[in-house]
Amino acid sequence: MTERHIPARSEIPVEQTWDLASIFPDAAAWEAAYADVLAALPALRRFAGQLGEGPSTLAAWFAESNDLLCAAQKVAIYAYLEYAGDTGNQAAAARRGRADTLESEVSAALAFAEPELMEIGFDALRQWLDTEPALQTYRHYFERLAHNQPHIRSAEVEEMLGQASDTFQTANNTHAILTNTDLRISPAQTKDGDTLTVGQGNITALISHPDRTVRRTAWENYADAHLSYKNTMANCLIAAVKQNVFRARVRRYDSALSAALAPHNIPNSVFHNLIAAFRTHLPTWHRYWRLKRRALRLDPMHEYDIKAPLTTAPVRVSYAQAVEMVAAGMAPLGDDYVNVMRRGALKERWVDIYPNQGKRAGAFSYGSPGTHPFIMLNFNNDLAGMSTLAHELGHSMHSYLTWQSQPLVYAHYSLFVAEVASNFNQALVRGHLLQTENDRDFQITLLEEAMFNFHRYFFVMPTLARFELAIHERVEQGQPLNADTMTELMTDLFAEGYGDEVTMDRERIGITWAEFSTHLYANFYVYQYATGIAGAHALAAHVLAGEPGAAERYLAFLRAGGSCYPLEALRRAGVDLTTPEPVEAAFAVLAAYVERLEQLVL
Repeated sequence: MTERHIPARSEIPVEQTWDLASIFPDAAAWEAAYADVLAALPALRRFAGQLGEGPSTLAAWFAESNDLLCAAQKVAIYAYLEYAGDTGNQAAAARRGRADTLESEVSAALAFAEPELMEIGFDALRQWLDTEPALQTYRHYFERLAHNQPHIRSAEVEEMLGQASDTFQTANNTHAILTNTDLRISPAQTKDGDTLTVGQGNITALISHPDRTVRRTAWENYADAHLSYKNTMANCLIAAVKQNVFRARVRRYDSALSAALAPHNIPNSVFHNLIAAFRTHLPTWHRYWRLKRRALRLDPMHEYDIKAPLTTAPVRVSYAQAVEMVAAGMAPLGDDYVNVMRRGALKERWVDIYPNQGKRAGAFSYGSPGTHPFIMLNFNNDLAGMSTLAHELGHSMHSYLTWQSQPLVYAHYSLFVAEVASNFNQALVRGHLLQTENDRDFQITLLEEAMFNFHRYFFVMPTLARFELAIHERVEQGQPLNADTMTELMTDLFAEGYGDEVTMDRERIGITWAEFSTHLYANFYVYQYATGIAGAHALAAHVLAGEPGAAERYLAFLRAGGSCYPLEALRRAGVDLTTPEPVEAAFAVLAAYVERLEQLVL
């Protein structure tokens, strides 16, 4: 009997890791930058009560506060990335905790500003825009502030909320420590009796393994590990939900959902339209489960069979090959876009590529003005890994182009548009490969990758969004929650999605809520994956069809960052997500993938 292991962080070649030295050369430099930010806080507080003196004072405040925010963000990014690469690194964990505290202190120090701006009055601020050139860039910022004015509290309350932000990270951080560091997952087994280590970095590869015994034991052992901590994880998530409800009430929103959407001028109907369309189109998913069950000759088919490969000749893709596939797919956006992307992925070490022990689960893109984008992968040398790379490069290029084009006040775009950029890359790359790669096994593997992506963003995420809405409403109504009630709710939602085609292990599928240690802790984040994939495919269709100006409109959308409301930015690019049409169109894409697979495998 043999056991394959996930390497320690120290075993990963440095060229396959991200270049944190591009932020700070070492921990000593980080400490110095941390101290500098702390030392700068008193100077900023001198502006309290003075912003109304005139436009020149306000311009000076923006200049100094922006410098401090840039410095603080670099401190936070270094600490977060170091910790994400190895959550068992205690020194990195300590720096991560201190960075969270520093962000809270910075937030508290800046909290007086928006209440003071509202006291000045928006008529006066608009006049100042015309007399002080340095304030011109803040026009949309003032518009947003006026929009959110009913929900911005006094300087004292805003300072308290800023100070509480660190404490309010505790539930999420505790869950993350459990899942990334303390969780002990029993090894998976092969049909021949070998064992395979199961970790956050390779669970996706294991549950798509051709060996059904591997899939079953990996899926069951992963779920069982989370079940063993279900009460602690439930307490963390319930605390986070109560915090969301608390913040919504403090800011005078009628619900946590409104508190998440209204600041970005997104009506609640966008969320509810998505859920309604999702439920209407569940038969498309039932058709796909039926296809898999028939093609794999499984009766019954279980949850751990959902990602079973439909071909015995899977496509292997090295990291370098994956970069070139993505580059070829993104060619319609032009050489400038592609060259920056390729350089970051291959030469400038934007990407932390492979799994290692203690590495955070999943993938993400992160950074700020003053750094280049950073990407975390757990790459497994397959088309799914290539697609994840395309997704994260979409985020990174969105950030890169925003930082190149916008001042700090608009350098951070909303999550609503972020998931459009990432899924757009996947749609464009997939469209290119479906046209250029005619091998049957490649086509099947690629379509399966597309279905896995849709499964995550157009099945799991809307299901989690329904779960999230239900648990928030229960807290808002004073109803109790615990691990068992949440697991039962999650199970019932998945049962509707699976229909009669999948035989469910109710407890193990029901613990899915505990397997998302970040997503459910960001107030009403998960629905945006589904709206994002819908918007992305609508925009990609214009580009793939060669529509004049489509690529240029899309690049302008990326460069816009946070300089306008997200729905407006998307309208300018060519899609209106206030209507159900983009979601309906995305389900049409999904149905076409299912039909194409039926032709290939049945």
